[in-house]
Amino acid sequence: MNYKIDVKEPQSHLLNIEMLIENIQSETIEIQLPAWRPGRYELQNFAKNIQSFEVFDLAGNLLDFSKITKDRWKINATDIQSVKVVLNYFANVQNAGSSFVDDTVMYINFVNCLPYLEGRMDEACEVSISLPDDYKIVCGLPNKANEAHTLLATDYYHLVDSPMLASPYLQHQKYRVADTEFFIWFLGNYIPNWEKTLADFQQFTEKQIEVMGDFPEKDYHFINWMLPTSFYHGVEHRNSTMIVLGPASEGDGLYTDLLGISSHELYHAWNICKIRPIEMSPYDFTKENYFPTGFVAEGVTTYFGDLFLVQSGVFTLEAYLKELETVIKRHFEQDGKAFQSLTESSFDLWLDGYSQPIPNRRVSIYQKGAVVALILDLMIRLKFGHRRSLGNVMQLMWERFGKTGEGYSIEDYQKICEEVYAGSLKTYFKDCIYGNMPLESLVNELLQAFGIRIEWNENGKIHLELLDSENENLKLWLNL
Repeated sequence: MNYKIDVKEPQSHLLNIEMLIENIQSETIEIQLPAWRPGRYELQNFAKNIQSFEVFDLAGNLLDFSKITKDRWKINATDIQSVKVVLNYFANVQNAGSSFVDDTVMYINFVNCLPYLEGRMDEACEVSISLPDDYKIVCGLPNKANEAHTLLATDYYHLVDSPMLASPYLQHQKYRVADTEFFIWFLGNYIPNWEKTLADFQQFTEKQIEVMGDFPEKDYHFINWMLPTSFYHGVEHRNSTMIVLGPASEGDGLYTDLLGISSHELYHAWNICKIRPIEMSPYDFTKENYFPTGFVAEGVTTYFGDLFLVQSGVFTLEAYLKELETVIKRHFEQDGKAFQSLTESSFDLWLDGYSQPIPNRRVSIYQKGAVVALILDLMIRLKFGHRRSLGNVMQLMWERFGKTGEGYSIEDYQKICEEVYAGSLKTYFKDCIYGNMPLESLVNELLQAFGIRIEWNENGKIHLELLDSENENLKLWLNL
């Protein structure tokens, strides 16, 4: 597939898109725009942002078509081998999962605005983008030889997992770990301390690769858009992450947020981008892809994202305990009495997972998912004197499912957990994953073996108390 994108009037926020389809072999073809995007498991109906949609032959004649669903079109291609789809897309949302254009920035999530031809998603894609000469461009996709603003993707799935940011004001530096080059990009009124930033990013990257064994990609891009307003959003992609943070003037607090979200999103390069639930193998962009293992995709990632920062020496013990306290508080203070289990709330991401729920209905796959990951990690560590951990579970998930491209089921995850634990985890899965049993006592009992205790005040608010900073389990867990 070949696409062209340009912007005639930046202040209109309209992307002008052409899609060239060749070698048509049937009398009709169907064009589909995704209804959702990877990393956000809810229908977002991107077609609502299409201002105009037309179809032409290569001579410029309008062709007949009909809209058959909210985001699908059928085109009459009788005796025609090539057609050109032309549409305008309104790009005016500044977050990590949307698209935005004005007179200094072009940010495009291709999944928002580039349709695909049904039956030909496995074909290579080429996207040519018209940009001013002074614009720099960052994208996980490679450039076409000698064409800096033409991007190449192996197939449609590769294309829509590779967002693009362009501006004359982009700045970047890079570092290397093993065979992979890592690029850190910034856009916005933000002056990074490059020496510290590169050192910190290198440290947590090395730790993640040490735990997982190797890295899935040959290059990786941290794409950071720093806004003047309060913001916190990141989205994982195949060999990049798009992060939007603000306010850019916040200082140390913003940098802590940057470290936390960057470590989280980097771990997704393994966990979800490669280690993917069977229900999403491959993605079906036309409808909900229900799956019960959101607690693995997001909860395990949330837990490890912060853990890697302290294990690598980027976070101090105090900084890590502050983040762990936040996770524990958010679950027990907000969702501790919720009716749903983690598997039910994973399934219902597609219903209301990103909006305010009714009281005591669902749990967060991020927060409770991280709490149950903590429980399992500490259980394994205590049983084996830290010779095994949850890291070994994810290593095996990477070897058996990530590297092979085979989707995993919840039963597969439990089997690997039990293999590492060398025993049954039936009670753990019954209580922590499939059930809604309160977990405060279990978490507190485990944490006390590591020199930490959960305290509650008279209003039911939680505080983590460090009992013994010299606790041997604590040191071995956090690499202190």
